[in-house]
Amino acid sequence: MKRDIINHTKIQFPSCSANESYARAVAVAFVSQADPTVQEISEIKTAVSEAVTNAIVHGYRDTVGIVEMSLKLGSDSTLYISVKDKGRGIDNIEQAMTPLFTTAAEEERSGLGFSVMESFMDKLRVRSAPSKGTTVTMQKKLSRREG
Repeated sequence: MKRDIINHTKIQFPSCSANESYARAVAVAFVSQADPTVQEISEIKTAVSEAVTNAIVHGYRDTVGIVEMSLKLGSDSTLYISVKDKGRGIDNIEQAMTPLFTTAAEEERSGLGFSVMESFMDKLRVRSAPSKGTTVTMQKKLSRREG
């Protein structure tokens, strides 16, 4: 079934921690056209924050690269979010998605990023290859508020 995309946007930014809040703000501004609930906005912000933070902290550890985020909105009010980096990549995606697993144990990292994304989104897919980067794709069906 072909999805009917009614709007889309793409941004790129350096993997600096300050840009995590920028990515959240862009996601919220974009999704506002669908009149999401306050809870949906909070869930989207959190999932985007986790995905972008993973790209910055793990993908580009000790270096600066480009993070790309794309957002698409379907005519059925489904939001599609993709966060992509061309950093270190993930050796073992299944292990990385295990709650509490982290490659940054010396830092104050909980290893719950993917679990948080999964809990707030309807679908989560992670594609990665060592030394080639990671793409996190999320999907969320937004409710239609009664007006």
